[in-house]
Amino acid sequence: MPAPSTSPRAHLALGVLATGMLMTVLDGSIVTVAMPAMQNDLGFTPVGLSWVVNAYLIAFGSLLLLAGRLGDLVGRKRMFLAGTGVFTAASLLAGLAASPAVLIAARFLQGVGSAMSSAVGLGILVTLFTEPRERARAIAVFSFTGAAGASLGQVLGGVLTDALAWNWIFFINLPIGVATLLVALRALPADQSLGLKAGADVIGALLVTSGLMAGIYAVVKIEEYGAGSAHTLGFGTLALALLAGFLLRQAKAAQPLMPLRILRSRAVAGANAVQMLMVAALFSFQVLVALYLQKVLGYGAAETGLAMLPAALIVGAVSLGASAPLIARFGERNVLLTGIVLLVGVLGLLTRVPVHASYVTDLLPVMLLAAGFGLALPALTALAMSGAEEADAGLASGLFNTTQQIGMALGVAVLSTLAAARTESLTKDGKPNAEALTGGYHLAFGVGAGLLLLALAVAFTVLRPRVPEDDRQLTMAA
Repeated sequence: MPAPSTSPRAHLALGVLATGMLMTVLDGSIVTVAMPAMQNDLGFTPVGLSWVVNAYLIAFGSLLLLAGRLGDLVGRKRMFLAGTGVFTAASLLAGLAASPAVLIAARFLQGVGSAMSSAVGLGILVTLFTEPRERARAIAVFSFTGAAGASLGQVLGGVLTDALAWNWIFFINLPIGVATLLVALRALPADQSLGLKAGADVIGALLVTSGLMAGIYAVVKIEEYGAGSAHTLGFGTLALALLAGFLLRQAKAAQPLMPLRILRSRAVAGANAVQMLMVAALFSFQVLVALYLQKVLGYGAAETGLAMLPAALIVGAVSLGASAPLIARFGERNVLLTGIVLLVGVLGLLTRVPVHASYVTDLLPVMLLAAGFGLALPALTALAMSGAEEADAGLASGLFNTTQQIGMALGVAVLSTLAAARTESLTKDGKPNAEALTGGYHLAFGVGAGLLLLALAVAFTVLRPRVPEDDRQLTMAA
């Protein structure tokens, strides 16, 4: 009888989990391209339009930790199925929306569904694939779908919006969601849940969810209100107080929602810290490069997606073809460090990109160096999940996704604000619009490179090197 980690059913389950991840990431990037069409059709104000993104981010980011723990308590398969169902139904509502209020509500529900399904995806994966090499390959596939979804979303969003209408960026989720549900019912194994009595901490759930909501709301509104405004400081202080209360509650609760033992693992704590810094930095690549292509070089929506496609292809080739054997040979930490160094090179080159850039000489090398993401993310994911016990796999998965969303929100707020402020300053100095915009992006790319260097330092000092699998086998044989 084949081991669970190599059975056809396990690989079918991996396909289901990867598809769920693809829908979540695809939805995040596909919307940004179609926002101007939504504004014209539904009559959004500029401030109201931002809530098409913010409503999703707030629901998604604030519920991931809770959804991950609930997956451990009530069953990860149940949580994945319920989340996929909510996301699919909300996509239908979003596509049929005839007013800003309905679309924003649908986006919030999409965030809820995404949190429920994606929070437990890694938890299911690591219990299915227990052999190190198989697990590394599975994590590489899972990571690739996330990277591919971001680039595919930009291309698909432009094509669907131009060829049909913005509504179809949501309708496309319907057949994918239904197919995912049908296959998941058979492919995902029925897991043994701990039961709500093992951690039904209602007060803790309220504290962490409201704290994360307040924090993410404060961060995504920094560009509108300013970092030092009473609005930002007030919600930021409230978020910190609620989250501090949550940690105190978890230390004393008889049945904590998040057992603090999970943070005692250097691998879990270090990997989540590195991810937050890395994702915040790479916002400047994923979003600001797209803005540079459109606002400075004059690319269209579909052209922008195609221009960034080489990055997705090289990330896919590296994560699927190289990351697993490299991790098995050299260990997660060494592969992670190598990947971050390559990513520092990406943002370093972007700090020198000119106003009148040639794609082949100025931008294509940047896209190819994005291979570092294909090395770093699978290694980081493996590290984040390696220190968690099986009973806490859903919680570890939810925590890893939570720090990813917090990092993304921080990247959006901080780097976009710095870029906008620098652009405004250069415009006041009489610089042409394209030159001022480029100067603003240069500053954001430079700060992003600094965040990556900090992530490199944390990874080097906090994460312990692991003895590569091949070396362990030689030692045991001797």
